[in-house]
Amino acid sequence: MMRQRLLRWSAYLAVAIVFAVVCAYLSNWQFSRNDGRQTQLELVQQNYDAKPVPLGQLLSPGGTLAEKSQWHPVSLKGRYEPSGQLLVRNRPHGGTSAFEVLVPFRTDDGRVFIVNRGWVIAGDGSDVPTSIPAPPTGEATVIARLRPAEPLPPSGRGAPEGQVPSINLALVADKIGGGTAVDTGAYGELVSESPAPATRPHAFEAPSDDPGPFLSYAVQWILFAIMGFIFIGYVIRTEIIKHRDEAAGRPPREPRRRRDRDMDDEDALLDAVQH
Repeated sequence: MMRQRLLRWSAYLAVAIVFAVVCAYLSNWQFSRNDGRQTQLELVQQNYDAKPVPLGQLLSPGGTLAEKSQWHPVSLKGRYEPSGQLLVRNRPHGGTSAFEVLVPFRTDDGRVFIVNRGWVIAGDGSDVPTSIPAPPTGEATVIARLRPAEPLPPSGRGAPEGQVPSINLALVADKIGGGTAVDTGAYGELVSESPAPATRPHAFEAPSDDPGPFLSYAVQWILFAIMGFIFIGYVIRTEIIKHRDEAAGRPPREPRRRRDRDMDDEDALLDAVQH
């Protein structure tokens, strides 16, 4: 009999250990996500309002954007090529599904850098924007923050003519026919243009500084693991007490019922009426 109980308790403990291992894995995953988020926040804090530098200082032609250079402002001199303008569909802005406006910018040294000028919404009664503010004509100076290229949608969805489903720079380069002159290592989110046009697409908001719930989730998984052992301990203790009572010939213990204040008042009132 005792051997059966020990085997059963060992099984309980094994379940608690497996549960704790799973909780530890999930907790570590959340800690990793929290570390990644903290790195992002530190990068934004360091680079977002930094002094602009020439594009070539942070991104060589045909090069890949270093993580430490993300969000850093760069300065560009050259001309917009509005004939290559593209819209990025299904972008969440202003509480709605908006379009972001990509325009190629040919620099004085011959590079074609994609500038995301901001976002616009669809026109009334239309699925696409009916009016898009034009970029400056002629020679211009642009300040933009560096952002990495995006992957293609995993669903494989495409986009109508003149649009792209994401800011996949290889796809953008193919769409505008820019060839190898197009920088596919990064694009820029517009900060300012000179000369400044009368109107421009809606500017981007600063990235959120919310650290996210990851640290809280990590601690919760640790608590779940501890609670698993506490629960198993409670189950084993209950079985031990029950076995002792049975061995001593005592009837099973009835759980004590709590009496609330209203019940006590009602009983006192009945006693007073009866006497």
